[in-house]
Amino acid sequence: MSERRTEERMEVSLEAVWDGHANRPVRITDLSEGGCFIDTMCDSYIGEQLSFRVKLPDGSWLELSGEVAHHQAPVGFGLRFLELTDEQRQQLRALIDHLKGPHDRITAVLR
Repeated sequence: MSERRTEERMEVSLEAVWDGHANRPVRITDLSEGGCFIDTMCDSYIGEQLSFRVKLPDGSWLELSGEVAHHQAPVGFGLRFLELTDEQRQQLRALIDHLKGPHDRITAVLR
């Protein structure tokens, strides 16, 4: 995949659930405001649109959707976020800020 990203990417290890695929648990290993990498042995195809939920530090879940941008069998796939609401973007930014720094900044935004 070419490096066309404009957002800063972070290496992470976040619990997530891939909705609609038997609600299979997966792990997010790379995250930015524009997308993420989902670590899973499940099949996907480029262009597939899917929804998933990310577990936030306060125990709640952030629902996101996206399109598979690239696939690396059997490791997982890169997902480009699609049609996020303002609230989803705010929660995603708060999560990224939380992962970058002190762990008390996210509480007020996520509740």
